[in-house]
Amino acid sequence: MVATYNEIENLPRLVDEIFRFAPDADVLVIDDNSPDGTGRWCDEHLGEEPRFSCLHRPGKLGLGSATLAGFRHAIEHDYAYVLTMDADFSHQPKYLPALRAGVESEAAEVDVMIGSRYVPGGGVEGWPLRRRLMSRAINTYARWMLGLRVNDCSGAFRCYRVAKLRELDLDQIRSQGYSYLEEILWILNRHQARFGETPITFVDRVLGQTKINMREALRAVWMIFRLGFRQWLGC
Repeated sequence: MVATYNEIENLPRLVDEIFRFAPDADVLVIDDNSPDGTGRWCDEHLGEEPRFSCLHRPGKLGLGSATLAGFRHAIEHDYAYVLTMDADFSHQPKYLPALRAGVESEAAEVDVMIGSRYVPGGGVEGWPLRRRLMSRAINTYARWMLGLRVNDCSGAFRCYRVAKLRELDLDQIRSQGYSYLEEILWILNRHQARFGETPITFVDRVLGQTKINMREALRAVWMIFRLGFRQWLGC
């Protein structure tokens, strides 16, 4: 599942790369009425590739709500797993086999496999020092406030077991933007979900523009505080 807003420079090549590393997968694009023609490209591609589908939304409604729409699609269509990734090649498709193996293997005891920047072998390329420090700080803050035993709480490159998502009331998730990344882990943790992490190198986008800004970052800090307060109260 790939959420898009103005990703026409990246999406066509990304879809090809996804099918290269996951030829048996289906791809769902959730497009928020991109003015650059991303949604139009998706419609044109529908007739060419049966494994490809697109959900159009009326406007820019946020990464969190797009991901929840993808979860509902996976549940309604009886998929076993749903894998989320960014559309800008910061999440490289070459890591798809490792993410899938974490939940698909017979020996797997994992409900959510996370492509992690912050385990041995993981890392980040192309970020300035300020952004690196901010990311580390938000992850430390989230682990402490929410009681999570996950090294990378704010990365969106994840593979979820749909059977576990079925246990959740998705309507109770409040985050519409990037703070859903921490909120969904917190909720899953309260449902005794089992987490795993596999190393990835996050590469800053080359084409297009980033969607995250200081306002989104502050919203995430506030949401984590609210969830942490509930954690402390035991409710």
